[in-house]
Amino acid sequence: LHMGKTMKEDLTVVAKYINKLYPPEFNVFSIYAELYHNYFASQAKKNAESHLEDKDIYLLLSWVHNFYPKDMRKDHALAMELDKVKLGSLLPSSLSKELENKYLDSEEVTVKNSLSRCLDKEIQRWKEDKEPEKLNGHFQSELLGIFVIQSIYSSQKRAEDISKAVGEELSRRLLKELPAFLRSYRDAFEDFKEKSKKHTYYKPILIANINNCWNFR
Repeated sequence: LHMGKTMKEDLTVVAKYINKLYPPEFNVFSIYAELYHNYFASQAKKNAESHLEDKDIYLLLSWVHNFYPKDMRKDHALAMELDKVKLGSLLPSSLSKELENKYLDSEEVTVKNSLSRCLDKEIQRWKEDKEPEKLNGHFQSELLGIFVIQSIYSSQKRAEDISKAVGEELSRRLLKELPAFLRSYRDAFEDFKEKSKKHTYYKPILIANINNCWNFR
């Protein structure tokens, strides 16, 4: 953040004031821009090659795909000059791709584990001598129906905020996880239906799960 802010502010000064003090053939803005970019890129590469936590990978990819090319280089005071320089990306494409795969693998596992824990909690609630919650006057599981959908949606949204390509790849992966989760849910529910007919709230639990199906569709 400090490097990005410094680069943006300094290049703005160069574009507005310093550039016009030199003859055009000196390419003053280009020299400044290339030096700043090269240093920024070297630091990004150094970070990318070190051990990064998941949140750091996400932040670095956000800089590579989003903050740097859009927020900084498309700034109204700099865009025209920077378009002439052709600085390229903060990271080599191979290294960027490696980080994207790490992020996607991690996010896929995170969502999968989250859905599994959610289903385990829901199964546990079926076993309790407790009436299901009501939403808008209807029996429904807020934990299962809403949490699962929000988990998948928010994960997709975060990926899309990095880049459209990363978002599409994660969506493709999660479209495999959701049917697997729904099969586990169905099997657990069928088991409950067969073995828990004497449960105090057997019928409300059935209704709640039937109502969940609409949300999942």
